[in-house]
Amino acid sequence: MKIIFATHNKNKLKEVQAFLPDNIELLSLEDIDCNEPIEETEKTLEGNAALKANYVFKKYGYPCFADDTGLEVDALNGAPGVYSARYAGEEATDADNRKKLLQTMADQTIKDARFRTVIALRLSADTILYFEGVCNGEILEAERGTEGFGYDAIFQPKGFNKSFAEMDIDAKNKISHRGKAILDLSNYFQKPPL
Repeated sequence: MKIIFATHNKNKLKEVQAFLPDNIELLSLEDIDCNEPIEETEKTLEGNAALKANYVFKKYGYPCFADDTGLEVDALNGAPGVYSARYAGEEATDADNRKKLLQTMADQTIKDARFRTVIALRLSADTILYFEGVCNGEILEAERGTEGFGYDAIFQPKGFNKSFAEMDIDAKNKISHRGKAILDLSNYFQKPPL
């Protein structure tokens, strides 16, 4: 079965590929020549994930799943949340976003945070399913590690003494928000049909 993962992010594609069963041929947006930007205009992670999956399904006719991920910081009332990728502005880099968050958190004593990923799977015109993964942890005082992307260098998962950016991809996938959501998605594909 061919299925599109609605992303241009090679890091995400690499993480997700490791989880899916062999009978799923995972294709990226580049593989179907979908180069136009799909604007994330919804106010929730669920809404943005569904928006992207629906767009690809309607325009290209392939089953598609899309994810949206947010870093939710307790001291900031859940921000940056749905705006995580553009926290420091529309053209912000990952480094810009990390810098802004570290500055914003400098005077905060409560560092609790969570990464949350929602996947929307559009299988047909009338079937959309959602899968969610959460990883609790805390925001660090400074960047640590060079692996990963996004906020990985300043997020330490609960029960660990390493940031996501200090973990290898296999260790991270076992506990990460995206890993949990993708595992649920993978388990769905491995269920025998009714």
